[in-house]
Amino acid sequence: MAKSIGIVGARGHTGAELIRLVAGHPRFELAYVSSRELDGQLVSAHVTEYRGDLRYTNLAPEQLAEQGADACVLALPNGKAGDFVAAIAAGGRDPVIVDLSADYRFDDGWYYGLPELTRRRYNGQKRISNPGCYASAMQFAIAPMLDTLLAPVQCFGVSGYSGAGTSPSDKNDVEKLRDNLMPYTLIGHVHEREVTRQLGVRIEFMPHVASHFRGLTITANLHLESPIALDEAKQRYIERYAGEPLLRIVDTAPWVSHIAGKHGVEVGGFTLSEDGRRLVVVATLDNLLKGAATQAMQNLNLAFGFPETAGIPL
Repeated sequence: MAKSIGIVGARGHTGAELIRLVAGHPRFELAYVSSRELDGQLVSAHVTEYRGDLRYTNLAPEQLAEQGADACVLALPNGKAGDFVAAIAAGGRDPVIVDLSADYRFDDGWYYGLPELTRRRYNGQKRISNPGCYASAMQFAIAPMLDTLLAPVQCFGVSGYSGAGTSPSDKNDVEKLRDNLMPYTLIGHVHEREVTRQLGVRIEFMPHVASHFRGLTITANLHLESPIALDEAKQRYIERYAGEPLLRIVDTAPWVSHIAGKHGVEVGGFTLSEDGRRLVVVATLDNLLKGAATQAMQNLNLAFGFPETAGIPL
């Protein structure tokens, strides 16, 4: 029997990717898609992969519980999820909720859904917080070396401008980004705090936005307690991510252009200092897919007991 999925915040880039993934899933169907700006318009007019006759609606928080969907994905800006979560709870139903914002990533009552690193913590929770895009890449680059790290870890990040959303700003202004690299929130970024909390080691993150549309890269600078050989360091990553269909270990530093539009992660470019105590690792992923929509699909599959990659093109 199919499970019904509702999406709130469906106008944005991530919302459109979610619609595509749900439309292609063998066991999911769209129950509703809520967007204030697109209210009344056919979903298929904006996302051609969806073949049905569903229209966008503009649902207020208190209307969500009435929809009766098995799951609700909140693809809203930070600070906007709380009213919808509270309204669903007050409505008496108990659907799965996957929140793509940062609003519940620091809430121990929610499962933090980075499956490759946290699936063992999943125990049927119906409140799932999707990790941040940069935060996901940083954790993939750092996790295999956790037991030998000296803090802090420095991470230099560059993302395409789709990560700035659809509301106009300098960070998604194509003209201002032309031939440019724009640094922002160089201390205290929410993903810096998120990774510090999840990994238990201090992170220093310096994000930038570039003129390409999608895909991000993280270069992680890891100081180690003891010297290590390059082959041994790389083997840690191979063993840690063995059997992960969405994670690929590569020798050379991965490129954003190779990962854009794909659902997985590439980790590589392993470079070691002469004394063996400084390791540099590069991780790339598509911020709209594995950094958001694909990860949400993994979490939905986990919640309903389906294969984790069901509906995700490999």
